[in-house]
Amino acid sequence: MISRIDLRGDALPEGTALRDLLPRAEFDVEAALEKVRPICEDVRHHGAAAVIDYGEKFDGVRVPGLRVPAEELTRALDELDPAVRAALEESIRRARLVHREQRRTTHTTQVVPGGTVTEKWIPVERVGLYVPGGRSVYPSSVVMNVVPAQEAGVEGIAVSSPPQKEFGGLPHPTILAACALLGVDEVYAAAAPRPSPCSRTAPSPPPTSQAAPRQPGHRPRQHLRGRRQRLLKGRIGIDAEAGPTEIAILADSTADAVHVAADLISQAEHDPMAASVLVTDSEELAAATEAELKTQVAASKHVDDRIVPALAGEQSAIVLVRDLADGLKVVDAYGAEHLEIQTADAAAVADRVRNAGAIFIGPWAPVSLGDYCAGSNHVLPTGGCACHSSGLSVQSFLRGVHIVDYTRDALAEVAHHVVTLAEAEDLPAHGAAVKARFGWKVPESK
Repeated sequence: MISRIDLRGDALPEGTALRDLLPRAEFDVEAALEKVRPICEDVRHHGAAAVIDYGEKFDGVRVPGLRVPAEELTRALDELDPAVRAALEESIRRARLVHREQRRTTHTTQVVPGGTVTEKWIPVERVGLYVPGGRSVYPSSVVMNVVPAQEAGVEGIAVSSPPQKEFGGLPHPTILAACALLGVDEVYAAAAPRPSPCSRTAPSPPPTSQAAPRQPGHRPRQHLRGRRQRLLKGRIGIDAEAGPTEIAILADSTADAVHVAADLISQAEHDPMAASVLVTDSEELAAATEAELKTQVAASKHVDDRIVPALAGEQSAIVLVRDLADGLKVVDAYGAEHLEIQTADAAAVADRVRNAGAIFIGPWAPVSLGDYCAGSNHVLPTGGCACHSSGLSVQSFLRGVHIVDYTRDALAEVAHHVVTLAEAEDLPAHGAAVKARFGWKVPESK
């Protein structure tokens, strides 16, 4: 059901050579871009009408208008299962606690007497957030996107989610209820190129910014949203390119194979391209996990269409290493979206990890907790991007602006350095802009 990769032989290679040995699905980016490009162009030229046409083509329903009426949001919340409402409210409460602490304050640094640089944090004026509606329903993604935007102080928030034929062309009612619960009243029944369930969703332009609907096909659909973002990057700001969801578990002989198998399956049930990777120095744990996978998969839902293809795919594997030191090198090279540490002294081991979207420590912090109610954010970097990118946060919706304030004397003190560096770069007009302020004669340094 799941393959093995044995790295217990010679010393581990470094960098790209090590990454090339690890499981990850291949994908033709250029082919995906070519599928997305004509859709983006069509929407750019024809706007909402094109979005509606593609909704009918790919989602099987033609909506009379893209914006969801306010009364439908109210109705969805009124009819929401009380238990689901309570769970969403707790998820929102915990997310606010964490994200409120991420707020940044304006700070002024006095560089020299009379010379200051102030860093001011300004929220993005308007954002669009995309919530998938394909194989599963993700009200948790509404929470994970809207809460940090609200805590950052974003004034305009629009949510877009695919129209559902069974709900008369509206997004799923649980999605609508979550929006209403968070006070978001600008919601659109519009899809984007099918996202992978990596982070479930992430900032994306609302229909008013000409977001593109989905494109058919199997493997390409998992990445088309990220490719569409690449095409639109010069027109709008985007968060990151999304890829398939992934979990890596670094475990030793102290780990419980029941827990490990359950967590691998929890990611595999997202999508047939989801990646589930176990890295361990214990042959016994590897064998026990394989046995548990067979037992637990047989009792699971979504077995044939998601779980088995995901676990059996080239993106999933059990990776055997000589020791935890090598295990840490492997998980750092992999840069997982979600990384669980199930080892002795897990907190100390986790402290040595450099590359991961989010780290879950010990047996009582499964990825599922982070998906819903840990207070952390589940919109995370995938495809190894954790080596240079962070998950969604309040910071994602803020722009840092430097405000420079110098007096005449403060400029005079450093003018000769500015002129010298300008001339060294063969940009004499830069130096002249300083000289002009002092009658074209550079003040002598003090």
